[in-house]
Amino acid sequence: MIISVASGKGGTGKTTVATNLALLLAEKKSKKIQFLDCDVEEPNSYIFLKPEIEKSKPVCLLVPEVNESKCSFCGKCAEVCAYNAIFVAKKKVLLFPTLCHSCGGCSLLCPEGAISEKKREVGVLEEGRAGKIKFAQGKLKIGEPMPVPVIREVKRTIDPDGINIIDVPPGTSCPVIEAVKDSDFCILVTEPTPFGLNDLKLAVELLKKLKINFGVVINRDGIGDNKVEEYCQKENISIIARIPYDREVAVLYSYGIPFLIDKSKYRETFEKLRDSIQRKTRR
Repeated sequence: MIISVASGKGGTGKTTVATNLALLLAEKKSKKIQFLDCDVEEPNSYIFLKPEIEKSKPVCLLVPEVNESKCSFCGKCAEVCAYNAIFVAKKKVLLFPTLCHSCGGCSLLCPEGAISEKKREVGVLEEGRAGKIKFAQGKLKIGEPMPVPVIREVKRTIDPDGINIIDVPPGTSCPVIEAVKDSDFCILVTEPTPFGLNDLKLAVELLKKLKINFGVVINRDGIGDNKVEEYCQKENISIIARIPYDREVAVLYSYGIPFLIDKSKYRETFEKLRDSIQRKTRR
């Protein structure tokens, strides 16, 4: 089972919900729980789960390498490249590796066989354990523009026999689509503010297009207005949990302490969240 936790914008409490839910589910000895941090541009779930990293490996893409002694400078490689990663000038081939999507078209269609492929490291995959929770996270190298290949590598560690919690990048762009696709259920975390509502609408439309079942968690409930609730009622969207605005929770967050551990009054909230997901996924 795959449960993704997403948000239309950053700062809504997505990682807070994901880590606390994983800790609650891990309390059952019969359940195998895995946490995957796919927010590879800024992974921070480790702050709360505190895993012991047992292994890591580089994430690499294949990019073209041109042997200009064989090249006829015909320009076929540049024609086939949809991402403008190759430019053929007079007696010179210019490569732009950060634009390359590793499709392999240039090497396949080069009439002279002058193009081979080499590995280029774009990030790292780290795996370990946080108590009973199996943990995996990706880290995109600074300056790299494409997080999707790293996200794919993290998702290859999914345990088909367990419950997998995916911490999704914020927003509604390509990395989000890659992280949430194939999910059995998605938790959308939002806040009751105009910005929260605007980005929630975008996330809802995305999940509808992907045909992924979802529900909404309102974090910092009690601030802002009731426009998010009105929208959910109008669109027949389930509000599966509410987390009140609580200064003590913010203090625990600042120290990297999951509030499920230190604030027992929120245990019932996450138990209801767990039960709601089980009903909606019939598991």
